[in-house]
Amino acid sequence: MALATAAPITAMTGNLPVIVGGGNGVHAPAGFLFVTLVLTVFTIGYVAMARHITTAGAFYGYVSHGLGRVVGMASGLLAILAYVVFEASIVGIFAYFGQQAVESQFGVDLPWQVFALAMLAITAILSYFDLEVASKILGVFLVGEVLMLILLAGSVLAHGGGPDGLHLSSLNPTGAFAGINAGVGLFFCFWSWIGFESTAMYGEESRNPKRIIPRATLLAVVLLGVLYTFVSWMVLSGNGPAKSLDIATGSSPLDLFLAPARQYLGHWAVTAFQWLMVTSAFACGMAFHQCASRYLYAIGREGFLHPVLGRTHAKHGSPYIASFTQTGIALAIIVAFWVTGQDPYVSLYTLTAILGTLALLVVQTLCSFAVIAYFRRNHPESRHWFRTFTAPLLGGLGMIAAIVLLVMNLDTAAGAASKILFFRFIPWIVAAVFLGGIALGLWMKARNPERYEVMGRLVVENAQEREDEEPAPAAV
Repeated sequence: MALATAAPITAMTGNLPVIVGGGNGVHAPAGFLFVTLVLTVFTIGYVAMARHITTAGAFYGYVSHGLGRVVGMASGLLAILAYVVFEASIVGIFAYFGQQAVESQFGVDLPWQVFALAMLAITAILSYFDLEVASKILGVFLVGEVLMLILLAGSVLAHGGGPDGLHLSSLNPTGAFAGINAGVGLFFCFWSWIGFESTAMYGEESRNPKRIIPRATLLAVVLLGVLYTFVSWMVLSGNGPAKSLDIATGSSPLDLFLAPARQYLGHWAVTAFQWLMVTSAFACGMAFHQCASRYLYAIGREGFLHPVLGRTHAKHGSPYIASFTQTGIALAIIVAFWVTGQDPYVSLYTLTAILGTLALLVVQTLCSFAVIAYFRRNHPESRHWFRTFTAPLLGGLGMIAAIVLLVMNLDTAAGAASKILFFRFIPWIVAAVFLGGIALGLWMKARNPERYEVMGRLVVENAQEREDEEPAPAAV
């Protein structure tokens, strides 16, 4: 589920041309290496928390236990904001890819809204059932896209690279801070991993969350880092550095992948890429839908927003009310962009992705410092100078750097969409939701202390933290 949320082929085809054309240039692989390091360090602290706290609220529960209920509620609302808009964002790029693929393969020009509404409907239906149904479908799509990326990169490697060989200098770590605009490049590298942290949300639905969730999270970060670095290196090598820059800044940036696919694998690979971009976007959107649903469920079962959100299906165990609510919210966002005549890729995908990424980076920063605070007060047997202090500290500082990079380069990251009024409200929306969460937490503390005590504290085993010596419980 976490790997599907990251959507490797969508991340590569959507982000690498931007990183090469307007970010790190031919040093894009070095940018991916640097971000792999930052996120691995962050994850070490993140999974230390997962070994003791299992909750569908993930960041919401972690921050609440570490920095207190008030900040926890603020982070929970920010996480909801992020995942809610992420689904709408991915629906936008799915509709764009689907429209392009159908027109290219069948010569039929369908409105993008057809693809968007179809994706929403199918996602809602599949999410009604238990997680296993969705994970099997996403697993098939994920295997297909990863194999295609490895096949492309492997074919370039087998041929010894393109016109300039394998171009080893693009892996030089110092290149992460070089290029046209390193800030933009590193931001889009970070965006390529968005969703890896979603493993913690499925702890309550896994057999042995104490072991499975930490391993899955670290594996997701490291495997994505290896894949992104290798594929970006081979794509640049296959085209040649100079030609890669020309393609990335030209009118057909997808040729960065399609040209070497055609040259080294044949025309069938171009067709496969086009369809895998569609299925990858669908898998990504469904995975984000699952994330948003579980955050709505986590807050709903505590009696906030509306308690009906906290219901699970009697047979399937899915948070079906929260799921249908998320579908309605995503539909409203898409319709708003539709009626205002916005483009599904330039506007819907880009702006909501920036909004969600900014919100989630703030939450990840808070989570890093929550880990430090939590282990200062709890579980002395688990304290470690690196895992529970140095790693989360460095991870938090890395996230702060990512936020600064994003804010400083908002206009560049948004591109043509920066001229839309909604773009100007993005930082203010994040600030308003965060402050609203603070206000709600303080109000609950003053007016309803019983409900305040529950805020962000519902975890597996009747709201008790899991001790190291206790066996993993059945999923709830």
